[in-house]
Amino acid sequence: MRTRTPRIATAAALAAVLTLSLTACGQEARGGSRYRADDGTTGTIGLAMPTKSSERWIADGKNMAEQFRRAGYRPDLQYGDDKVENQVAQLENMIAKGHRLLVVAAIDGSALTDVLERAHDAGIPVISYDRLIMGTENVDYYASFDNERVGELEATYIVGRLGLKRNKDTFNIELFAGSPDDNNTKYFWNGAMKVLKPYISAGRLVVRSKQTGLNQATTLRWDGGTAQKRMDDLISKNYGDARVDAVLSPYDGISIGIISALKSAGYGSGDQPLPVVTGQDAELASVKSIIRGEQTQTVFKDTRKLAAQAVQMGDAVLTGKKPEVNNTKDYNNGKKTVPSYLLDPVSIDKSNTQLLVNEGYFTAGQLT
Repeated sequence: MRTRTPRIATAAALAAVLTLSLTACGQEARGGSRYRADDGTTGTIGLAMPTKSSERWIADGKNMAEQFRRAGYRPDLQYGDDKVENQVAQLENMIAKGHRLLVVAAIDGSALTDVLERAHDAGIPVISYDRLIMGTENVDYYASFDNERVGELEATYIVGRLGLKRNKDTFNIELFAGSPDDNNTKYFWNGAMKVLKPYISAGRLVVRSKQTGLNQATTLRWDGGTAQKRMDDLISKNYGDARVDAVLSPYDGISIGIISALKSAGYGSGDQPLPVVTGQDAELASVKSIIRGEQTQTVFKDTRKLAAQAVQMGDAVLTGKKPEVNNTKDYNNGKKTVPSYLLDPVSIDKSNTQLLVNEGYFTAGQLT
């Protein structure tokens, strides 16, 4: 691993940046907090988000853009439409324009090695946002939620809802995980299995499909349609004479697809209630589903706070300060252990959806 130098502009680096600014339209010098662009801001921040197909990523991008703007920066917010080549091209364009900082929520965490090498060579620091960027030393900090804790919360909810600590009954469960190219998937799965595996090993929780490995449970791009097709297949092949009692689902969009498959199989009507279905992100559609008694639980991750943390990190990097971190040992991307700040997630079910209103995340009218 090569030695990394501080991102504080030396005279040589500043000269190189100034030269670059004269040769490329729209490029701007980078430096410390005293730098000012022609428009009075302290420069442009590149925000590379994965997709607009999920309301949480729209909210993340909007929140970061607003907070960077209030901090005196000019945000350049781009969405990759879940296409790796789009995100790489967007990052290349941000580097060419001389953006001072890149905040990246990767579509594929292992596909950005070359483009981030170019960012490093241009002296542009990188913050990995929510999804850890893998296989490169050219990522400076990581801001996310405690993703292992998310898995623990969902699994613990299933255990409690089924009463596994109070009774000796046996229940059927099926397992879903996130996208195989998202490092968060591994942390979520490890957290969930830490809670569920003892019950599976003891025969208290039965996975009738026998799909108990992470590679069998992943859902590419966290896609709800993909999850719905898999759930259709699981039901038709394994539950002709039995019922599904619980489904571990890592994300609300996946949960919606799972519930659609369950409803098509007759769950949620007559004497066939829906199973316990978990989720993550407290998306509005899923919170309403919880209130209606369909989806059972979600995990609330206040993306406003995550955006604020990313902005604080970025501003600290650009003004020569040390960003606040609270984890320096657990998030190794294969090339380095990335200094990280992890926020705490919160379990939400029908009993405490009011918390989302109290926190100002949704209005009471949105939940009716």
